[in-house]
Amino acid sequence: MTYSGTVTVGGPADVHELPALMISKVAVGPMENNAYLLRCRTTGEQLLIDAAADAATLLTLIGDGGIASVVTTHRHGDHWQALGEVVAATGARTYAGRYDAEGIPVPTDVLVDDGDTVRVGACALTAVHLVGHTPGSIALVYDDPHGHAHVFTGDCLFPGGPGKTAGPVAFASLMDGLETKVFGKLADETWIYPGHGDDSTLGAERPHLAEWRARGW
Repeated sequence: MTYSGTVTVGGPADVHELPALMISKVAVGPMENNAYLLRCRTTGEQLLIDAAADAATLLTLIGDGGIASVVTTHRHGDHWQALGEVVAATGARTYAGRYDAEGIPVPTDVLVDDGDTVRVGACALTAVHLVGHTPGSIALVYDDPHGHAHVFTGDCLFPGGPGKTAGPVAFASLMDGLETKVFGKLADETWIYPGHGDDSTLGAERPHLAEWRARGW
């Protein structure tokens, strides 16, 4: 199966089949949010990244097996609008960045800090705290032991640049975090799964870091 990372609202999920982890991507809602369902191929345990906008679509994607956990990448409403309904239907444990949890109306069970591990079955994801788009945004890195890394960036990094910030200080903070914690630590082959739109790789985006700094957004 060939994975492209291109999905449309109302369309089917695109599935990235890794040796130990299955990643199913769907687009939902008026802001075309991406949601990602991760399933450990050893245990069958599932984790959802961003219960955005459309609970019915997400629950269909999840299926009868349910989910163990939901991670919200940041506090903006388009990324948690379906969270309450998904949690009520599945009993999933909720995770969010420590400094964004207060802005998410569904209670957060686990406050996530930089470097924390979030598990889905036998697979481990590492949290990366990025300040700028919001105070407590988190990206999640799956360092595939059978290949290259995969990073779920929320709204902190897209093909073509960083996410929206409120001004120069926040922009500089987000760029500093991306350059030191993401581009500075992960290889060009690393696959980027953003909160909206198509996927990319760090190698495709790395040559434009100076350009992003210069334009200021």
